[in-house]
Amino acid sequence: MYLCIMLKQGLQQKQIQRLSPLQIQTIKLLELPTLELEQKIKKEIEENPVLEETIGDSDSEEGPKNVSLNEYGTDDPTPTYKTYVNNQSKDLKPQYSTFSVKESFNQSLEKQLGYSSLDGRSKQIALFMIGMLDDNGYLRRDLDSLADDISFRQNIETNEQELESILKVIQEFEPVGVGARNLRECLLLQIRAKRPCKEQQLAEKILEDYFVEFSKKHYAKIVAKLNITEEELKGAIEEIVRLNPRPGGQIDDSYVEQAQQVVPDFVLELKDGELVMSMPKFSVPELRVNKHYADMLASSSSGSKREDKEAASFVKQKLDSAKWFIEAIKQRQNTLQNTMNAIIDFQRDYFIDGDETKLKPMVLKNIAEKTGLDISTISRVVNCKYIQTHFGIYPLKYFFSEGLMTNEGEEVSTREIKNILSKSIDEENKRKPLTDEELVAVLDKQGYKVARRTVAKYREQLNIPIARLRKEL
Repeated sequence: MYLCIMLKQGLQQKQIQRLSPLQIQTIKLLELPTLELEQKIKKEIEENPVLEETIGDSDSEEGPKNVSLNEYGTDDPTPTYKTYVNNQSKDLKPQYSTFSVKESFNQSLEKQLGYSSLDGRSKQIALFMIGMLDDNGYLRRDLDSLADDISFRQNIETNEQELESILKVIQEFEPVGVGARNLRECLLLQIRAKRPCKEQQLAEKILEDYFVEFSKKHYAKIVAKLNITEEELKGAIEEIVRLNPRPGGQIDDSYVEQAQQVVPDFVLELKDGELVMSMPKFSVPELRVNKHYADMLASSSSGSKREDKEAASFVKQKLDSAKWFIEAIKQRQNTLQNTMNAIIDFQRDYFIDGDETKLKPMVLKNIAEKTGLDISTISRVVNCKYIQTHFGIYPLKYFFSEGLMTNEGEEVSTREIKNILSKSIDEENKRKPLTDEELVAVLDKQGYKVARRTVAKYREQLNIPIARLRKEL
């Protein structure tokens, strides 16, 4: 018996679209905000010897002359990004340097450790434990596993009991609450350090014995179990809410990070009733081709030696790279400008006075259709970009939102719905907060037909807890 196997052969054509080096470069640059673009350009100058920064008189006889890329077939005499006003000096770079908040926090604790009465061995263990604290000042590792780490990394044999006693010393450091292993311990450390009074003692009792009930706001249970009045409970809760749940984070205030500073990618002004948009004013050096390398390409291309051809190949590669880079910057600027103009045109009524009720529902597809660009391109433009307006600085993502229909058939932005939700919750009776079902009724009275699950979704997006957790005495 023979088993015949038929093999069917056929040709299948597949069309695979490959991106050109220029397209790849443009895509990468589109995603960069202004500050990162500056850094990218500086890095490109450092890595590509063909590119030079024009300084002073480019016609000076000293040193190699700088020439435009178009003299060597690059078709780019003046980069478009150089046509924008540049009003920032090159001395602004140091302002972008940052400080590490975690290091500063650790240094503060290490300094206090130096004044403690611990011996050298214990201080070495304490130093390791300080290094294990997170940015909020908590020790998240259990002491048993921490003892193993210290034995392995520091070659110091220790145990859970010794670590507990050393941790007690660390927990006496400032800020109060540092070294806690959970929120309850953090709050207890702080409440015990406060001046003794009736409210303080009751607050400590609640944190010690009824922390679960407190965290879930089951106030009636606490009142019944402790046999106290609501007024007494209110005084104790006021003591607790004054405590700091993130003792390690309070040092942030003394370090104003320039990295946190938002540098707008667009500037929108209202002049004589007209909206005028301009691109950012950032310091970008003018790029030119070093004539020495350009001449090398011209002379080496006619040579027959292997070294000459290799040199010519290297220079041509760098020239092409320079051409693609500058053209990508030009395309980036054009794409950003066209996209921003489309957004302004779509939301013109809103940009006139910043009235949020005039913000229309808008998704990426709307702007893609207006510009003729892909949705993915619009997404890259919008990501991490900011615009400075006459009523504030906003991320571009802020202007995008879905839409809902009112009872009258009018389409409104979901942001308007969220604003009504937020306002309603702010004005609610905190002794009896509005449930999601009641919020649905509030919206319905104002002409917005929204399902309960949609209200719950918007409430969560606004970081607003459920009604029970918003309850106050």
